Amino acid sequence: MTRPLQDSRPLVAALETRGVEALISPMLTIAVLPDVTLNLDGVQAVLFTSSNGVRAFAALTSRRDLPVYTVGDRTKVTAEENRFERVESAGGDVDKLCNLVIDHRNPGDGVLLHPAGSAIAGDLSGQLSNAGFVVRRAVIYDAQLARGFSGEIRMAILDRELDIVLFFSPRSAATFVSLAKAEGLEQACEHLEALCLSDAVAAAADPIMWRRVLVAPVPTQDSLLAIFDERLGAR
Repeated sequence: MTRPLQDSRPLVAALETRGVEALISPMLTIAVLPDVTLNLDGVQAVLFTSSNGVRAFAALTSRRDLPVYTVGDRTKVTAEENRFERVESAGGDVDKLCNLVIDHRNPGDGVLLHPAGSAIAGDLSGQLSNAGFVVRRAVIYDAQLARGFSGEIRMAILDRELDIVLFFSPRSAATFVSLAKAEGLEQACEHLEALCLSDAVAAAADPIMWRRVLVAPVPTQDSLLAIFDERLGAR
């Protein structure tokens, strides 16, 4: 599991109920930026493209009354856990989030706030700007790249105790590839499968010669779990 720790735990629990043991090796560590001041003036809704954005935003303000739109269901759950009052999920990717916002909001009602990290994927702001909206991006956290594998993970790869590596973002996949090459694990990864959330994630993992690369039919955690269920059912 290569997601940040807080994002990995729910999926680890879901896999354990299926009899699948998982190790967590975060490729990114999330840190809320210091001295950030949120400008909520004129904001009609908040757009979250990750659970990390939800948690960072919640740490910076007590406001929970603004309408919230999330890129996917896992991010929606995180928003609800943080007591946001009105939350709707696009159930997929940035394109679906844009369509959801366009269908439910009016450009004349105010600014759309997008709390995000220092690096983002997709063109949320561009698409919504083309539809007449004003999007205010607030950089409120940073995703710090892992500097190496733990001894436990390194030995698990070398001893072939792992079967699958899960990747949820291009940055996580690219970081894993970079570390594997730097630590001489590239050849050892040839017996592993890479399970990727999207084609973009798979492309970032491509520099390594995996045993097999699998891509979720739709970019959701449930879609990834369905792959596990299919494989377990075939045993």
